[in-house]
Amino acid sequence: MYLYHYGLNQLPFTITPNTQFYCELKSHDQAAKVVLTALNTGEGFIKVTGEVGTGKTLLCRRLLEEIPDYFYTAYVPDSYLSPDQLRRAVAQELGVDTAEVESEHQLARALQGRLLEINQAGRAVVLIVDEAQALPEESLEALRLLSNLETESRKLLHIILVGQPELDERLGQHNFRQLRQRISFSHRLTAMNARETAQYIGHRMRIAGYKGEPIFSAGLVSALYESSRGIPRLVNVLAHKMLLLAYGEGRKRLSHKDLKLATKDTADTRYRSPVVRLMIWTLLLLLVGASALLGLTFEHPAWPWNPVA
Repeated sequence: MYLYHYGLNQLPFTITPNTQFYCELKSHDQAAKVVLTALNTGEGFIKVTGEVGTGKTLLCRRLLEEIPDYFYTAYVPDSYLSPDQLRRAVAQELGVDTAEVESEHQLARALQGRLLEINQAGRAVVLIVDEAQALPEESLEALRLLSNLETESRKLLHIILVGQPELDERLGQHNFRQLRQRISFSHRLTAMNARETAQYIGHRMRIAGYKGEPIFSAGLVSALYESSRGIPRLVNVLAHKMLLLAYGEGRKRLSHKDLKLATKDTADTRYRSPVVRLMIWTLLLLLVGASALLGLTFEHPAWPWNPVA
């Protein structure tokens, strides 16, 4: 593709979660700290939500790498599972041979036995469930029942629910009140700001092996941020298409035209030309100035331009 053209050793803006490209973003760092704090205090349920494309799956993979070795980690990326499928997925992640397990009762016994075995070895289990907003109602209830497993002193299983904002809506329903009340720590992932977007693009280019002068100018990064609203996945999609467009024309320097064409071909993005963006910012500054002037006028009613009756 365009690797040789830009002097790269790998694609910098793929949408496949890759912890090698992990960038230290404030919202993600806060989420990791919330999760680790909750685990260290022995909490049973933890919740992390975020809009589509904000890096939830990448956060899951980072947590799997950073959670202390004291914890035995299990990861369920596919949440479209029935209660039985969910229990089997968890059991398999914990090393339980489910081939000979036929009934739900046998599965529950085998899973509980494995959790006790891990506990007796001086460890605790952390289960990360990605795309948790898609779990069927019965499967959410199965998770709640699994969280009941505990010794006299601590939980056998800590559960981290990761999902889109729809997860909050579902847990807000009356029939999920028992599960909702068990979630003692939660965090909401946010999109990047303009500064983080510039940091993010530069970071991914460096990790991919780029060593030349920046090919995303400051103005272009600002426009890309506005087009993507700082959502990492959309930044990746737009940047990748821009690199392809410039490569197709034999250029290394990217332009606003590349961004315009990329947004035209990418859902949920929009492009504003530099002139339009300048007009919008000028209008905003004028409105702020007018508001400040009106504030001063009301604060000092005896000024010459505000006649006294």
